[in-house]
Amino acid sequence: MPALIAVELHAHTSASEDCLTRPADIVRTCRARGIDRLAVTDHNTLRGARAVQAQAPDLVILGEEIMTTQGELLAYFVQEEVPAGLSPVETIARLRAQGAAISVSHPFDRLRHGAWQAADLAAILPLVDAIEVFNARCIYPEDNARALAFAREHAKLGTVGSDAHSLRELGRALHKLPRAASSAELVAGLAAGQAVTRLSSPAIHFTSRFAKTWKRLARLARRVPW
Repeated sequence: MPALIAVELHAHTSASEDCLTRPADIVRTCRARGIDRLAVTDHNTLRGARAVQAQAPDLVILGEEIMTTQGELLAYFVQEEVPAGLSPVETIARLRAQGAAISVSHPFDRLRHGAWQAADLAAILPLVDAIEVFNARCIYPEDNARALAFAREHAKLGTVGSDAHSLRELGRALHKLPRAASSAELVAGLAAGQAVTRLSSPAIHFTSRFAKTWKRLARLARRVPW
């Protein structure tokens, strides 16, 4: 049996509005922590994923976290950026056309703008590969538990992710998989792999608030003549 690799399926860079993490620091941290593959899933952009990939092509899975009209989706092995604001069906169709694998971000996290209504999620289940059944940033563990129960009830694969917006979070939720060199290998590996999960401290959300505030002030400073 081949050795398993450690795969992080939900992480952000400074290309996301709520993150300040630089590509070079992400690469260094992944190497130090034994993360073999990293899906960079910035909000509605591939810019950060491409920046990390330029520094470490062997590490990065090009991904995107996309806000649809009903909730957020996670996409892996994306070739072309998909914009926010489309219906889930249209978003999924664009991702499928480029061979991407698709999961559903933190579907029942009560504190997330991108959470899903159960009926809306059930309607698209046949169109996606998996549901994120553990997100390390969920403050209420029962929200992850609900996602896991929903996935089991509907016989869907589950993904886990750190949803890292800072270096300290990278690797808190990992999959141990045989391989993850393509969307087909990733999906097949989810059925046979192992998940290793740890919740992050609720205080970690302050890093995202700080990032948003810092970027807002920086934009304001550029517009103000001194």
